[in-house]
Amino acid sequence: MAKTIRIQKYLGDGGILSRRKTEEYIKAGRITVNGRPAAPGHPVAPGDVIAIDGQRVRVERDKENLYLMLNKPRGYVTTTSDELGRRCVTQLLEGVEARVYPVGRLDRDSEGLLLLTNDGQFANLIMHPSHHIGKTYRVTVRPGITEDQCVTLAAGVDIGKDGEKEITAPATVLVLEKYPDRAVVQITIAQGKNRQVRRMCEAVGLTVARLKRTAIGPLRLGMLQPGEWRELKKSELIALRNAGGGTAAPQPPQPKKPPKPKTAKPKPSAGGAKGAAGRPGRSAGDGMRRDRSGGMRFAPDKPAKRGARRGGHKG
Repeated sequence: MAKTIRIQKYLGDGGILSRRKTEEYIKAGRITVNGRPAAPGHPVAPGDVIAIDGQRVRVERDKENLYLMLNKPRGYVTTTSDELGRRCVTQLLEGVEARVYPVGRLDRDSEGLLLLTNDGQFANLIMHPSHHIGKTYRVTVRPGITEDQCVTLAAGVDIGKDGEKEITAPATVLVLEKYPDRAVVQITIAQGKNRQVRRMCEAVGLTVARLKRTAIGPLRLGMLQPGEWRELKKSELIALRNAGGGTAAPQPPQPKKPPKPKTAKPKPSAGGAKGAAGRPGRSAGDGMRRDRSGGMRFAPDKPAKRGARRGGHKG
């Protein structure tokens, strides 16, 4: 009996569709196997005829894997084709002959780092939340942001609809800049829910004016200009493959020289009292820590080690 493989894996590894997209196409009845509608997990054997929207697809088994990073500009949709005629990110890949597809997605109005590949296993590694690969975003929000909002975002917020709860996993929030009418924050998440960062901000009463992905795990956008792309270096591939198994609150990559926040420094407490509440690096009990740049980072507190000394008092 010929060896079979699940259709999601077959099309994903072959660079035709991501596994998630394959499931969406199956539910919509757009994929057939030997002339019959495919089902999720449908076994595929050598010689089977697979068609998408009536067009037969062929998987190249000896293809060369390609790994690209793109600085996605605003105004492009993260897909290989669009029924409404909107501009697609693959149109920016001038000179790329291999068929690649986006790893995850960025909204049309969002920008920044986007990976594209024809390696289905690599795409699954990056996208699946069980691997805890953090995605870092630089977000401009209005009308500003409070400490309470930062703590709530870091701890997890309800972004559910129609009365159904959908609590986000812990995140890391760093306030980079504050102005009278807006703030710039850095948010790192390890999930990949639809429009998650925007929905998180909306849940705490913030409006997102600009959203830019700056890093995926250890990979940074760097100096790549909007619309430009390049192949990943071997060292970057290795780093991404080794990035799985993170913590509950994903840690963003640390810049060599973090930008100084444009906020006034808080005055020291009277009497010079020491302890958790008086240290310049941390406030008591709310998960807030002062970043090396002087900004405020918000992340869920780690449980104290047994036998460790406790300073200060609970807030």
